[in-house]
Amino acid sequence: MFGYDIGISGGVTAMDDFLIKFFPAVYQRKLRAKEDNYCKYDNQYLQLFTSSLYLAALVSSFAASKMCSKLGRKPTIFVASAFFLCGSLLSAAAQRIWMIILARVLLGVGVGFGNEAVPLFLSEIAPVQHRGAVNILFQLFITIGILFANLVNYGASKIHPWGWRLSLGLASLPAAFLFVGSVVIIETPASLVERNQESQGLSTLKKIRGVEDVDAEFEQIKMACEAAREVKDPFKTLMKRSSMPPLIIGVMMQVFQQFTGINAIMFYAPVLFQTVGFKNDASLLSSVITGLVNVFSTLVSIYGVDRVGRRKLLLQACVQMFISQTAIGAILLVHLKGSNSLDEGLAGLVVVLVCLFVMSFAWSWGPLGWLIPSETFPLEIRTSGFACAVSSNMLFTFIIAQAFLSMMCHMRAFIFFFFAAWIVVMGLFVLFLLPETKNVPIDAMVERVWKQHPVWKRFMDDYDGKEGVKNVGMII
Repeated sequence: MFGYDIGISGGVTAMDDFLIKFFPAVYQRKLRAKEDNYCKYDNQYLQLFTSSLYLAALVSSFAASKMCSKLGRKPTIFVASAFFLCGSLLSAAAQRIWMIILARVLLGVGVGFGNEAVPLFLSEIAPVQHRGAVNILFQLFITIGILFANLVNYGASKIHPWGWRLSLGLASLPAAFLFVGSVVIIETPASLVERNQESQGLSTLKKIRGVEDVDAEFEQIKMACEAAREVKDPFKTLMKRSSMPPLIIGVMMQVFQQFTGINAIMFYAPVLFQTVGFKNDASLLSSVITGLVNVFSTLVSIYGVDRVGRRKLLLQACVQMFISQTAIGAILLVHLKGSNSLDEGLAGLVVVLVCLFVMSFAWSWGPLGWLIPSETFPLEIRTSGFACAVSSNMLFTFIIAQAFLSMMCHMRAFIFFFFAAWIVVMGLFVLFLLPETKNVPIDAMVERVWKQHPVWKRFMDDYDGKEGVKNVGMII
């Protein structure tokens, strides 16, 4: 659902029929013989079409956090699917620009609720030895959504004049799947115990583990929940010194995920490929290729995250992404001027470099940007902490989506050097500040990660997670 929307917006904004109906000024600029390659799509309303979704997701993630805590993960996922279903149908039927923006806002509320609940749901039901792989299924299906969106855009671009309606309307399919699925799935044991449904929590834990002997894990969950109940104001607790390590890591992982430049490339891949000289069909086909690379590279992360570890995947990707972004920037700086296009060989090389960039992101910062925040917060601040991480992601996704086409117009090829510089910062952050969480039980992070880390242990002096959580390490 989320991935389909990331992928669909860039293809739709490159369709002439869509531009003629809602953004005729952009269409006229696109037709000019001496257009400026870097500036032909620079329009704040066109960018608002893409970015309004993320602003709505930013605001709604805090309401989703409350709902996750009070009502559980399952109903939060149900609400996400309902909003998304309404938004996708309205966007397909839109006749005015305000309708298309309102539809994007409804989609954004769905994304805010879904992105809050689903990673928490996955982390809480997964066995510790497979938690990374299970959580990365979230990112895998984002990439599958992007791929489907690229394929739909490729086909719909040939249907005039309503192909864009088909592209936007088909978002209702994954929303319908989630709507039905949210009725069928079970609630997580941690959420049930947190809401005083211990017997149901125990039976659910036995069901999802497939064994009767779950006493040690259940005691661990109960102790974490007892500590969580002592916290009356989780957002206030989140501001305590001892909460800073997971909060800083969670927020920065999400911020850095956006400053790799990935969403700039995935939102606007068709536009980017048109900029370097591909025609509309070829640019959409190139987006399909990058979408395929995205899906298959995420499978590498599912295999490697619980074997290789989080830190090694992130550091390797920083090197590969830096090389790719720098090389793209250098090619465009030297060869792409205001109104020419790249020759076929260089344009093909840009596609290869984009694929190398997407590949490294897909097995690292893509999935791990969601996994690490979902597994590092103690239960008493888990939903509030993850809400801050999700809202940070949405805020910076909004900023990048709203600004990218204007940045490309003003910074030109230097925009790729801008993202490359951020990748260097990200690598240093991982090297010195990010602890390894591979094979650490989710409710033992404080004792086994934060209190052992050379930098973050200094923040843990005032941690008062109650005796239950302090004894978790002994149980394990």
